[in-house]
Amino acid sequence: MSGPVTLEIVSSVFFRNKGAYVVGRILVGEHLVPLVLPLLHAERGIVVDAVLMTENEASIVFGFSWSYFRVDAPRPRALVAFLQSVMPLKRVDELYNAIGYNKHGKTELYRALVQHLEQPETRFAPAEGEEGLVMAVFTLPVLSVVFKVIKDRFAAPKNTTRQTVMDKYHFVFVRDRVGRLADAQEFAQLEFPTRCFPPDLLQYLLQVAGETVHVVGDRVVIEHLYTERRVIPLNLFLLDAEPEAARDAVIDFGNAIKDLAAADIFPGDMLLKNFGLSRHGRVICYDYDELALLSECRFRHIPPPHSVEEEFAAEPWFGVGEHDVFPEEFATFLVPSGTLRDAFLQAHSDLLHVEYWETVQQSLAAGEMFDVFPYKRSTRLQRHERNTS
Repeated sequence: MSGPVTLEIVSSVFFRNKGAYVVGRILVGEHLVPLVLPLLHAERGIVVDAVLMTENEASIVFGFSWSYFRVDAPRPRALVAFLQSVMPLKRVDELYNAIGYNKHGKTELYRALVQHLEQPETRFAPAEGEEGLVMAVFTLPVLSVVFKVIKDRFAAPKNTTRQTVMDKYHFVFVRDRVGRLADAQEFAQLEFPTRCFPPDLLQYLLQVAGETVHVVGDRVVIEHLYTERRVIPLNLFLLDAEPEAARDAVIDFGNAIKDLAAADIFPGDMLLKNFGLSRHGRVICYDYDELALLSECRFRHIPPPHSVEEEFAAEPWFGVGEHDVFPEEFATFLVPSGTLRDAFLQAHSDLLHVEYWETVQQSLAAGEMFDVFPYKRSTRLQRHERNTS
């Protein structure tokens, strides 16, 4: 690359959690390079913690699994256009959401959806992955979005209500997502052309969510749904992934659980099928049925059985409360047995111990705010504090 070099910086600072970000771009001739400078408050004052200059790094900072930025944006459309110039793979609606204009984001998403549905060949499709007990999920492949409709009834062992499910989604909307929970947009009274639904998919939706999904003439009316960015279900990814990629994914699965714990969130149902992999290789939780505040959980050791009969009984030989969690059980179901489980336990064996969870709870109760950064530790700049002795 050759030619004049120009540096352009957004005048407003982007704030999120404990950090602030200076965002800009470098123009080398006609080539654009993103520039994101995370700022932290260190002992000696405000310092630059990293220099992020790739599209992928910038995209993760503005990703759909992080809380919205707080930024002064007198001209939000111009700001979104600036951001999209260095992150061209980001949809406009996602960038509006990232800067806190989620209503604008919903409008842009709906506009893009309508434009795609106007094409004669566009069809919805069942979402990949195992069918959930609470949500009926379908997707529009050309838009990388999934649509989630609450089912009329929940099969055992789910013991919840429609309102509780909606409360969980609101919980995610207002909480710090620490880069591990997919952003969900809530819509009501959407209408789609009936021709866009394959007959089997439409029949399925009417069967499991007939109180919410209706056919009116040549339109399918959905009274309420959520949209999320589509990710690859982690259990499916591991089936075909190369060994190194699979190992990286299960280790990041453990990182995701720990990041959520740092934000006082316990995933509850920590099966691989409830997590997915983003295009950047980050593990994201997208199933919110069992989310709970970590501070409200009671982590317990499994008491020893009193007899062989108790040990091999179909039901637990000990009482289990609503908020009781037994970390010792995690090893058997978090990751399939074999080399992947070995790699997971080598990196995250502490997740199997009550003491780990209780320590996090104690830190949260003391008011500690954990550092969770939207960039790799390897990109952080080394700082040498002044020696004042």
